[in-house]
Amino acid sequence: MDTEKTPPKIPRNVWIMAITSFLTDVSSEMIVNTLPLFLRNVLGVKTSLIGLIEGMAESTASFLKLYSGWISDKLKKRKMLAVLGYGISALSKPLFYFAHSWGLVAAARWGDRVGKGVRTAPRDALVADSTDPSQRGFAFGFHRAADTAGAFVGLLAAFLIIWFLQSGGTDLKAHTFQILVLASLLPAALAVVILAAGARDVPVSGGATPPRFALKSLGKKYIIFILIVGIFELGNSSDAFIILRAQERGLSIAGIFAMLIAFNFVYTIISLPAGKLSDRVGRRRIIMTGWTFYVITYLGLAVAQSSLHIVVLYIMYGAYYGLSYGTAKAMVADFVPVARRGMAYGTYHAVLGLTDLPASLIAGALWSGIGAWKGFGPSAPFYFGAAMAFLALLLFTFFNPSPSSATNP
Repeated sequence: MDTEKTPPKIPRNVWIMAITSFLTDVSSEMIVNTLPLFLRNVLGVKTSLIGLIEGMAESTASFLKLYSGWISDKLKKRKMLAVLGYGISALSKPLFYFAHSWGLVAAARWGDRVGKGVRTAPRDALVADSTDPSQRGFAFGFHRAADTAGAFVGLLAAFLIIWFLQSGGTDLKAHTFQILVLASLLPAALAVVILAAGARDVPVSGGATPPRFALKSLGKKYIIFILIVGIFELGNSSDAFIILRAQERGLSIAGIFAMLIAFNFVYTIISLPAGKLSDRVGRRRIIMTGWTFYVITYLGLAVAQSSLHIVVLYIMYGAYYGLSYGTAKAMVADFVPVARRGMAYGTYHAVLGLTDLPASLIAGALWSGIGAWKGFGPSAPFYFGAAMAFLALLLFTFFNPSPSSATNP
C-alpha cells in the first residue's frame, strides 16, 4: 500500500480538542471582534486605553500559560487543566452583558484570558502527545482549521445578528452587543462538556520533569526559536487595531464582519494543507512564507486609502495565520522531549502573550500620537509591525533547525 496516499488517521483526542476549539471560537468571535467597537462606539474609550486593556488581558494570562504547561508536566496530566481553563473562560462571558464601564469590560476580558492561560499549553501538549511525530503538522493544522472554522461560524452568526438589529450602521449599539453576548453562552458551555466527557489523558514519558521551571532544559534551538518569535510578536499588536483601521476608512459594522468572515475562510482552508506540507518540506519554510505575507499585509494597511483596500489586505492576512500558527506549534514539539512538552508550550504562549502588552501599548500610542510618538497617526502601528516582522524574518533565515526536526518524538 502507498502510505503517502493513505489519509492520516486523526486520533480521538485531536478530534475532541478540535470540536472544543470549534465551539469555543463560535462563542468567542461573537464578542472579541465587537469588543473594540463596543469600547470605542458605546463607552467612548480612547484607542490607547483599548490597547492597554487588550495588552493587560493577554499579559496577565501569560504567566498562567507559562506555568500551566509545566504543572501539566509535573502532574503528567493535561486534561484536567484544559477543562478548568475552558470552564473559566465560559464563566467569564456573562460579565460582558453587564459591562457598562471599561473597568468591567477589562475584568471580563481578563477572566476570559485567564481561562485561556490555564488551558492552552496543556491542550497543545495533549494534541502533540496524541499524535505520531510524522503527522504532527497535519494534526495541528487540523486543529487550527477546526478552531478557525468555529471563528467563521461565530462571525457569520454575529454578522446576521448585527445586520438584523442595525443593518448598515457604522457604530455598534449597546443592545446589539448584549444580544451577541447572550448568543455566545451556549456554545461556550457545550465546549466544556464535550472536552470533559470526551478527552483522555495520554501517559507522559521521556524522562523526568525539572523540579522547577528551567528554560535552559528546553534546549538551545528552542530558545533561539522563541527569541525570534518574540521579536516578531513585539510588532504584532492586537488585531483590534485592524478593525479600527477598517472603521476609520469608512467600513460599516456589517462590512467589518463580512471582512472577518472572509479572513477566517482563508485561514481555515490554508491551515490543514500548510500543516501537512510542513511534515514534508519542513516547518521553517512554511513559517517564513507566512511571515512574508504578514510584512506585505501590514505595509499595505499602513498606506491603505479606502475600506476596499483594508478588506483585500485583511483577507490576505488570513494566509499568514493559516501558514504560521499551526506550523509554529508543531515546531515547538519538534524541539523538546515529551516530559517537557507542557513547559515548552507554556513558554511559547507566554512569549506571545507577554509581548502583547508592549506591542498593543506601542500601537495605541503610535495611533493616538501620545508623548514621544506625537505627530504619528493610524498608519504608524502598521509600519512598525512590518519592520519588526521583517527583522524576525531575516533572523529566521539564518536559523537552521536540525534536519530531523520534523520527525523527532
